[in-house]
Amino acid sequence: MSTLALLVVLLLVLVCLMFMGALGYAVYRHPQLTQPFTVALVGAGVLVAVVAAIAGAAG
Repeated sequence: MSTLALLVVLLLVLVCLMFMGALGYAVYRHPQLTQPFTVALVGAGVLVAVVAAIAGAAG
């Protein structure tokens, strides 16, 4: 992979981690929204999907 592709993957991972943090904060502030375990699974799924999409496009 080129340096640019690695930088893009790093930025997307950071954005996904921020997204997961925002989900966690929303659940912490408003527990009636959903169960924290479900939110963690959704966040992890989004992270895996983004990385898989980038790896598939780069390869």
